[in-house]
Amino acid sequence: MQAALIEPQATSNQEIERRVRSTSRLSAATALGIYQNSYRLRIAACMRDQFPALCYALGEGLFNDFVAEYIRQAPPESYTLYDLGRRFAGFLQANRPDLDAPVPELWVDFIIDLARFERQIFSTFDCAGAEGLHLAQQTTRDSDLCVQPSLSLAAYGFPVGDYYHAVRQEKSPRPPDRERVYLAVLRKDYVTHTIPVSFAHFVFLQEMCRGGTVGSALSAVSQQLSQDLAQVEKAWNEVSEIRDSWINAGFFLDRSRA
Repeated sequence: MQAALIEPQATSNQEIERRVRSTSRLSAATALGIYQNSYRLRIAACMRDQFPALCYALGEGLFNDFVAEYIRQAPPESYTLYDLGRRFAGFLQANRPDLDAPVPELWVDFIIDLARFERQIFSTFDCAGAEGLHLAQQTTRDSDLCVQPSLSLAAYGFPVGDYYHAVRQEKSPRPPDRERVYLAVLRKDYVTHTIPVSFAHFVFLQEMCRGGTVGSALSAVSQQLSQDLAQVEKAWNEVSEIRDSWINAGFFLDRSRA
């Protein structure tokens, strides 16, 4: 039935008659057409909810065209449609209109990054979080710090976080120029937050998200930035503003209170 809803032209009349019951008022084909239209509208509305900034950037018409082709190539895997957008950024990358161009087009790179970011936001909103767990305090020892479940890190080629939040605030943003950004996304008290971080902080937090300790994260920063480990450790211990701000934002749990 799902195949008939997605690709009606590929469904034979015999299959339609077998799947859909005719009535005195509606033929099976007419009834299926009504189902198909309702299904497309539901899918498009669900995707607009999951990718509001991308819909704004593309315009609703073009966005709906991308969604229709996406659903044809990657039909929903669950009736809840929760995971509907999970493969959307990958679809956009595989079907980018500038595949044969000698130089990638800026706007295509941007919409792919924006789709990735909006999926990160959507996943964070509904994943396991720190609610009900013991968040770290300023007095928590480094050895007891571990990242909270909802924290995720990603690198983007555009300031997609700023663009997304501008759309949500109805500010009518223009497509941004290319700029390398690193974003931490997490949920605290059921509210999702986007926090820009530097490359060094991205490396540190990424190591922590992999299950590392503060010590291994400092080592990762030392290696990535080709800096002396002792200097990196000194900076961490002497400049507490970053640590304190991350704790206040809810990045870490206190493993000693688990």
